[in-house]
Amino acid sequence: MAASELYTKRARVWIPDAEEVWKSAELTKDYKNGEASLQLALEDGTNIEHKLDPKTKNLPYLRNPDILVGENDLTALSYLHEPAVLHNLKVRFMDSKLIYTYCGIVLVAINPYETLPIYGSDIINAYSGQNMGDMDPHIFAVAEEAYKQMARDERNQSIIVSGESGAGKTVSAKYAMRYFATVSGTTSEANVEQKVLASNPIMEAIGNAKTTRNDNSSRFGKYIEIGFDTRYRIIGANMRTYLLEKSRVVFQADEERNYHIFYQLCASSHLPEYKALKLSSANDFLYTRQGRSPVIVGVDDTKELSTTRNAFTLLGINESNQMGLFQVLAAILHLGNVEIKDRDSDSSVIPPNNHHLTAFCELVGVTYQDMSQWLCHRKLKTATETYIKTLPRLQATNARDALSKHIYAKLFNWIVEHVNKALITNIKQHSFIGVLDIYGFETFEINSFEQFCINYANEKLQQQFNMHVFKLEQEEYMREQIPWTLIDFYDNQPCINLIEAKMGILDLLDEECKMPKGSDDSWAQKLYNTHLKTCSLFEKPRMSNRAFIIQHFADKVEYQCEGFLEKNKDTVNGEQINVLKASKFHLLVELFQDEEKATSPTGQVPGTGGRTRLSIKPDKGRDKSSKEHKKTVGCQFRNSLQMLMGTLNATTPHYVRCIKPNDFKLAFSFDPKRAVQQLRACGVLETIRISAAGFPSRWTYQEFFSRYRVLMKQKDVLTDKKLTCKNVLEQLVQDQDKYQFGKTKIFFRAGQVAYLEKLRAEKLRVACIRIQKTIRCWLVRKKYLRKRSAAITIQRFTRGYQARCLAKFMRRTQAATVIQKYQRMCVERKRYRQKQAAALVMQTILRAYMARQKYQALLRESKMVIIQKRVRGWLARCWYKRCLVSLVYLQCCFRRMKARRELKKLKIEARSVEHFKKLNKGMENKIMQLQRKLDEQTKETRLVNERLVGLENTYTNESEKMRVELTRLRRAEEDAKNKGNQVTSLLEELEKLRKELSSTQKEKKTIEDWAQTYRSEMEKMVSELKDQNGSLKKEKDDLNRMILEQSQQMTEKMARSIAEETQQLETNLNEERSRYQNLLTEHLRLEEKYDDLKEEMVSSNVSKPGHRRTDSTHSSNESEYTYNSEYAELEDGSRAAEDVTRGIDTSLTLKLQKRLTELEQEKQSLRNELENKEDQFQRARARDDVEFKKARGAELEYESLKRQELESENKKLKHDLAEIRQSLMGKAATGAGTPGSPAYKVVLEQLNASCEELEVRKEEVLILRSQLVSQKEAMHHKETMTEPSVYVEDVSKLKDAGELKQAYVGLKDTNRLLEHQLQTQRRGYDNEVESLRGELQNVKEENNRQQQLLAQNLQLPPEARIEASLQHEITRLTNENLELLAEDPTASREARVIILRRMVDLMEQLEKQDRTIRKLKKQLKVYSKRIGEMGAGQTEGQTSPGQMVDEPIHPVNIPRREKDFQGMLEYKKEDELKLVKNLILELKPRGVAVNLIPGLPAYILFMCLRHADYVNDDQKVRTLLTSTINSIKKILKKRGDDFETVSFWLANTCRFLHCLKQYSGDEAFMKHNTQRQNEHTLSNFDLAEYRQVISDLAIQIYQQLIKCMENILQPMIVSGMLEHETIQGVSGVKPTGLRKRTSSIADEGTYTLDSILRQLSAFHSTMCQHGTDPELIKQVVKQQFYIIGAVTLNNLLLRKDMCSWSKGMQIRYNVSQQEEWLRDKGLMMCGAKETLEPLIQAAQLLQVKKKTDEDAEAICSMCLALTTAQIVKVLNLYTPVNEFEERVSVSFIRTIQTRLRDRCESPQLLMDTKMIYPVTFPFSPSSLALETIQIPSSLNLGFLTRV
Repeated sequence: MAASELYTKRARVWIPDAEEVWKSAELTKDYKNGEASLQLALEDGTNIEHKLDPKTKNLPYLRNPDILVGENDLTALSYLHEPAVLHNLKVRFMDSKLIYTYCGIVLVAINPYETLPIYGSDIINAYSGQNMGDMDPHIFAVAEEAYKQMARDERNQSIIVSGESGAGKTVSAKYAMRYFATVSGTTSEANVEQKVLASNPIMEAIGNAKTTRNDNSSRFGKYIEIGFDTRYRIIGANMRTYLLEKSRVVFQADEERNYHIFYQLCASSHLPEYKALKLSSANDFLYTRQGRSPVIVGVDDTKELSTTRNAFTLLGINESNQMGLFQVLAAILHLGNVEIKDRDSDSSVIPPNNHHLTAFCELVGVTYQDMSQWLCHRKLKTATETYIKTLPRLQATNARDALSKHIYAKLFNWIVEHVNKALITNIKQHSFIGVLDIYGFETFEINSFEQFCINYANEKLQQQFNMHVFKLEQEEYMREQIPWTLIDFYDNQPCINLIEAKMGILDLLDEECKMPKGSDDSWAQKLYNTHLKTCSLFEKPRMSNRAFIIQHFADKVEYQCEGFLEKNKDTVNGEQINVLKASKFHLLVELFQDEEKATSPTGQVPGTGGRTRLSIKPDKGRDKSSKEHKKTVGCQFRNSLQMLMGTLNATTPHYVRCIKPNDFKLAFSFDPKRAVQQLRACGVLETIRISAAGFPSRWTYQEFFSRYRVLMKQKDVLTDKKLTCKNVLEQLVQDQDKYQFGKTKIFFRAGQVAYLEKLRAEKLRVACIRIQKTIRCWLVRKKYLRKRSAAITIQRFTRGYQARCLAKFMRRTQAATVIQKYQRMCVERKRYRQKQAAALVMQTILRAYMARQKYQALLRESKMVIIQKRVRGWLARCWYKRCLVSLVYLQCCFRRMKARRELKKLKIEARSVEHFKKLNKGMENKIMQLQRKLDEQTKETRLVNERLVGLENTYTNESEKMRVELTRLRRAEEDAKNKGNQVTSLLEELEKLRKELSSTQKEKKTIEDWAQTYRSEMEKMVSELKDQNGSLKKEKDDLNRMILEQSQQMTEKMARSIAEETQQLETNLNEERSRYQNLLTEHLRLEEKYDDLKEEMVSSNVSKPGHRRTDSTHSSNESEYTYNSEYAELEDGSRAAEDVTRGIDTSLTLKLQKRLTELEQEKQSLRNELENKEDQFQRARARDDVEFKKARGAELEYESLKRQELESENKKLKHDLAEIRQSLMGKAATGAGTPGSPAYKVVLEQLNASCEELEVRKEEVLILRSQLVSQKEAMHHKETMTEPSVYVEDVSKLKDAGELKQAYVGLKDTNRLLEHQLQTQRRGYDNEVESLRGELQNVKEENNRQQQLLAQNLQLPPEARIEASLQHEITRLTNENLELLAEDPTASREARVIILRRMVDLMEQLEKQDRTIRKLKKQLKVYSKRIGEMGAGQTEGQTSPGQMVDEPIHPVNIPRREKDFQGMLEYKKEDELKLVKNLILELKPRGVAVNLIPGLPAYILFMCLRHADYVNDDQKVRTLLTSTINSIKKILKKRGDDFETVSFWLANTCRFLHCLKQYSGDEAFMKHNTQRQNEHTLSNFDLAEYRQVISDLAIQIYQQLIKCMENILQPMIVSGMLEHETIQGVSGVKPTGLRKRTSSIADEGTYTLDSILRQLSAFHSTMCQHGTDPELIKQVVKQQFYIIGAVTLNNLLLRKDMCSWSKGMQIRYNVSQQEEWLRDKGLMMCGAKETLEPLIQAAQLLQVKKKTDEDAEAICSMCLALTTAQIVKVLNLYTPVNEFEERVSVSFIRTIQTRLRDRCESPQLLMDTKMIYPVTFPFSPSSLALETIQIPSSLNLGFLTRV
């Protein structure tokens, strides 16, 4: 695309800057081709004109979109150039506080100069097993990648850590080794991984020092090979060192220190063990005070020395050797303080009795005279003679310093050699991972020989790095089948040739060293002559003839030639060495006794330890002093470097580039200048350049489709995503050279992704504008509608007001009209009433007269009518009687004739059945018709009577009314006459009353005035009293309220304190439980370790003669199902232990025994503490127990009421049965003429008789059985008596002993016969009763059917009843005939006869059995009486003990009913192994166990245990419990990774534990038992200790179950909870870097949230199927959800790409689905939801607003379950997915930190995924009766006998 398309207005670019290196600017107008400048606006608002280079016309670098800033991988940036890399690193380091960033295959690590909580074991566990691109960049991710590639590719690996001093190389290498030691483990008890880590403090003490750039700078290079076996566990290590900086021993610059070990010794000089070293403060010694900075802030040298000594001890360097090392180091310090003075110009002398030299000689064991002489003299040898030459003071001082450096180098090599010896193992090494901690590229103001070697090594490493990057790029293109074109990359081979080739710098230096008079100046001239004109990389400074310049890959470096020859030769006075060799100090002699095998004096260790060793063969023709300097330092360094490169080329390299952000060691301070220098020097920019030269941006087709789906139209989307992407790209990008299509990915040139992002942002911006337009339109329209509605409302109310006013006026007008109307009406009505009254008076008088006349006439007429009625009635009755007599006579004659005819007809038809039926039916119909007619007539009669009564009442009332009215009228007439006379007297009295009234009114007025006054006074008084009463009430209410508030406060306070104490007790109890369970886990681990060691020892000694291998539990050759008895196990175990102990290291055994003893003691103490805590907890929960008892009492009352109700219901049913019988009897009696009625009667009589007889027989059998049992117990009691009194009874009773014996035998036979007959009769009775019950049921059904049919017929009309009855009868007879024919065709006619015969037979049998029972009862009474007269001694004298023992198991007494079983299982002792094998070892949950009763194995084992307790066999109880526990452990050890097996045995172990508690006899566990269960309690043994052992076993199984679930869930959690898009289309896909594309493990399938929920459901259903306790299931589910929440949150905190708004929505949706799952399973109250609270709050934190202080306050109050570190981490990692989101500002994060400063919490960042909640096993009694348990035949337990 054209540049004008990208350099448009508002495009952002990078321009060079002197201070910040690169500065961001924005174009203010579009750029057009050919323009010489750009118009830019800086971020501070300044407008500038940026002129382009007139020669190159190169435009400035474009800036990446903000969405790509802060990416984990620099190769994910669309624009790959220096400013983009620098800005991305700065944003991550300064804003997000992230120190690690990927750059392709390189991990860039920036030193934060601050301790960060990102290296703990939780972080290691989080990165273990993860793909490199799935997590945020980290040194652990690189280490994990190396470890996985070693295991996957079977190829050795190398981690190359480089950087300048102070960048953090040593720390990074140390953390990488810590990671390997943590994740791999070790194969033995040698603790190799601890030794590897312990080598770090030793090497830091002797090889690290403080510099101006770093407080702990490594002054040597090292390469550590960590060896692994075939199972990829650490077996050993080997270390090689390079180029120790020996000059630091004798000289330090300002603000620097010597090696740490010197200062550690000086700081510890006051301790007694170091008094012999004669040391003092570091300021007292020349070698430690030159830097004038002897102390490092925050470092305690005394503690560091203690750490160093501990590391020495761990690596096998004993105390004597340690003190020897410290003597040599102290001697070096004293040697440095030896003062050498001038004697003359050519000689020097040491003053006599120099106490420092004396201390040196005493420490190293040499003579003072020899050392003082050879410090100031030198021996020269020629061909013919040897002579001694004096040395001037300067040369003598240099010789002293050279000796000090040489001694320190020898000491350094000796320590490295011994460290390697401690790390080397005899186990064969399968592979290794090398960690190279090498110095980075260095350039100072004065660069000498050391910087030259360092830069030479970096040139070699850079070449190897470039070739590896180039190779990876080529492999990626070839794998994706992209056309490969050669990428031009920088090859530094010419620079390497300049240094190491023939006639190179090193060759010329070695040649000059061989010259007798060689000097630095002559060597410089040779360099100028050889390379100045032939090599462009070699230059000569303008102002110097003793220096040269080399153009390295990173920068030009000027080296000063002074000192090159001396440092290359590294000469030491041979006579001084000979003096030291003659020392009496054995360690010093060891340092110098074999110098050819030790490393060279340069400090490198090419020949120490390991697989690669540089061997220098000695020359036999020369003495040892000449061999010491055979090779120069440069030659040996070149050889060792070549070996190192060969090792690296044979491995797969991984690169870590450490960057130093500033020179002042400021925490999280970024200096762009220094960072750019190091980026250029370490090869990061070269990696970027190589990537940018090809196709740096790479997308999979699915990622491209998901990201740029918005740029596609609907018609462009095809089912083939690859074809869709091709079509869309061809439309969006016209230049096809800008992209390539691979097999699985699309490759883009640099800048194309930014262009696509720009198009996507434009498309989204247009869409957003459209959305905004629509929303604004909707808002405005909504506002308009609100205004319109308001206006309409106002109008409505106004018009309503006007209408109401009009209505009011109209109402008033109408009211006035109405008033007028009524007033006029009153006047007219008054006038009308006056007229009416007058008219009425007149009418009354007239009508009264007329009424009297009419009454007289009516009275006369009525009397006449009565007379006529009586006469006419008499005449009619006479005529009627005559007619009636005639009619009756005629009817009688006619009916007699008809009756005779009908009688004849009936006699003829009476002989047929059908006629009889018709007659009956006709009679029924007639009866029904007559009944109906009778009912109708009765009803009519009732109605007539009621009507007559009503008329009579009406008449009576009317008559009474008329009589009363007449009486009233007469009285009124009399009153009128009397009142006329009284009017005059009344007028007189009225006048008198008026006068009295006036006087009374006056008195009343007076009284009213007085009453008014009195009332006002009383009202005033009452008001005052009311006020006082109100105030008193108010005060009372206030006091009551205060009292109530105080009581509430006290109650709340007490409740709060009690709750806090309870919570504290619960917390302490849980902590103690957790601690105890952790110790139990540790104890189990040690036991397993001990078992493994025993197995190894036994297997190693199996071929030795006399070896006895009998331990069945630990042997690998014997069958896994073989068990011995307890005594055999103890004996054979001791023998096996003796054999094993012979092969085990004694110290290891003692350690293990000591550790086991400590663990046992701690376990016992914890158990005691746990018991104390539980007691406290029980006391604190006393009130809850009382409430529970009350509730339980209520339940018991409810159960008793329920039982009573059932009993009453039973009685009611019996009563109903009796009523049914009576009704049947009644119906049978009424229907005697119907068919089948005799059968009904016979059946009922037989049933009643059978039931009564059965009850009688039951009572008699129970009486007989009780008598027999009592007699048997009496006999047994008499037989077991052993007192002498038995034998001194009357001798006369012994005479009839034979008769008594015969009687006894006869009695036994009789009892046996009686029992047999009783059982036979009982079975017969039961069968007969069942058959009779069936027949009775059939009769009841037939009766019900007949009643229903009769009811239906009654509802039919008369004509249809006959036809329906006939049809029903025909159907019934047909069915009976068919049934009889089906059963027996020949018996259809004799069915009823057979039934009657059966009834008769049954009656006869019952009578016969009754007679037999009576006879047997009489015989039994006789025998019982004779038995009572027998003597116990006679029987005992005639019966042997063996016979008496055998009597109870005689076949006569064994048969019992099922209810008599005691719930025990008997087995023989030799069957115990078979029991354990069939019930535990061979039982598979997926097979036969699925169909068993839940917990059946536990019940069976407990029933066997009960029998052993019943027979009082303690050995049997012990062996059974021991075998059970060992078998469960064995099966779990074999199939411990199978969830179903672990769950099955967890459920059965808990059930077995509950059974031991339920039947222990303890009242606390017997409260819920039935009476029968309480009878089954253990009687002889207290198994409380075994209960504790089984509880510990259950804890172990629970922890194994959790681990098994964790292993299954772990691969699903991250994919299902974070990566999978449950809500499609919410999450956006951002560009990914190289790391995401080169994951170590191929995609094995994607897990979703549904996968997790299905797995959880499978877990839950399996546990429910196995009968696991519900409370235990809740604890398991809580642990599952904790694991899910912890793993998800940890990955969220370590993945920047997951911290976005859309991902927060996904997480909250996933959590809601899990809560729904809990709700469906009824587990919402198990505490699982609370474990997800941190994850929920983290998801909310991703979605809330993060700008203002109010937002910060809301976040602080919301995120209570998250720590401050987690909140800050999430905010730092928050990454917008789209350009419309905003990043979290640094100021906002600081505000959050300020507000959360006072929180008291752990600084740990990640949640502990290995944490297991302490498990409890609440007592859960079983309601299953043991005697009802049946053993399936599939268990193969036929040898068990129910007791």
